Amino acid sequence: MSGFTFPITVRYAEVDQQGVVFNGHYLTWFDEACTGLLDHLEVSYPGLIATGFDIQVVRSEIDYLASVRWRDTVRIAVTCEHIGTTSFALGFTVLGSNPESDTVTAERPTVRGRNVYVVVSTTDWAKRPIPETLRAALSSVAGQ
Repeated sequence: MSGFTFPITVRYAEVDQQGVVFNGHYLTWFDEACTGLLDHLEVSYPGLIATGFDIQVVRSEIDYLASVRWRDTVRIAVTCEHIGTTSFALGFTVLGSNPESDTVTAERPTVRGRNVYVVVSTTDWAKRPIPETLRAALSSVAGQ
């Protein structure tokens, strides 16, 4: 999988009694990967705030495909799936090692997710059109 990826090593506190990553932590990982993507695209979250804009998650989806456990190292691949007038959607694929593979580098999707974000003003929290700098940055990773 090409494009931007964000590395995560599963911490002990992220694992539940079943020995797998607790579902709520994936949303935190997606948020961190979104911030990492913005930094990578040179549209930092603090920079966005400084220009009077913020982004809010208005929808999240998560599909669980395989377990992720304590001390596993995974990568979160991020793509821009949609760009609208005031909103955009990012897709997330958590890539983990494949224990059935003979090669160390084999990865498989373990979790897939999607967040829809709405751009808002930092003064009145009303929806605003996506700023052109953010739109151009997101366009550069759309469909990767």
